[in-house]
Amino acid sequence: MHQLPRTAIVMLLLGSATPLLASNVFRCQAPNGHVTYTLQGCTTDQQQDIQQAFNPTPSSGAPVTLGSKTRHRESRSEAQNSLEKVTVVGQRDDGCGNRIVGRERREAVIKRHIRPGMTRADVESALGAPDRVTGNNGRSRYLYRDGGRTRQISFDENGCVTEKR
Repeated sequence: MHQLPRTAIVMLLLGSATPLLASNVFRCQAPNGHVTYTLQGCTTDQQQDIQQAFNPTPSSGAPVTLGSKTRHRESRSEAQNSLEKVTVVGQRDDGCGNRIVGRERREAVIKRHIRPGMTRADVESALGAPDRVTGNNGRSRYLYRDGGRTRQISFDENGCVTEKR
């Protein structure tokens, strides 16, 4: 007899819960180009675009476009002006001041040339694990033996190549 009311209460609670399927998200762009996504809206000096966030049921089978937003169409001059205002907000920092980067770094590793500014990882990629490692006052030295020839590579306290012999 007590089972019926308890079951009815559980069914009422489960049936009354409405699933949250979609929500509006505001994309706020400041005059300096900084973009922020928020649920509360934008300040008066920011350009506001509304995006509908929708999380479809997994395996529903239908493809869904993500992050569709309502936005005005830019004129060609506006698009060109926005392209000219591109700002790099992050770049790779190897810890050695990026003295050797990109293609120059890859070619040096492939040709097994060691240059100042390379990292320990670069040296180990080029020459493999060292035969011997020594250290003094936070600085370290890798020793490589290749037949009768010995190579010595010195690193500073940040792990950057300072010299080679």
